[in-house]
Amino acid sequence: MDYQYPFSYDWSTEEVIDVVHFFQAIELAYEKGIRKTDLLSAYRRFKEIVPGKADEKKYCNEFEEVSGYSSYRTIQELKNDNLETIIKM
Repeated sequence: MDYQYPFSYDWSTEEVIDVVHFFQAIELAYEKGIRKTDLLSAYRRFKEIVPGKADEKKYCNEFEEVSGYSSYRTIQELKNDNLETIIKM
């Protein structure tokens, strides 16, 4: 990993850690696969910190720009109603 995760200076240390955890879950979905329940938990916490759609899009686009991993596509796969318990992008 040769990039920085997007974050806001307005967030607490715990919130920054939780947002980084969400982006690491997205990375895991691309690199190895992640359980849906783990990704859902990380995403729900991310949405507590970043409740607005515009801000979510901003941070996810920043992450995709530096990493090449699409949070949007990964979350769409999470919401897909298939029987798989692991998400592998």
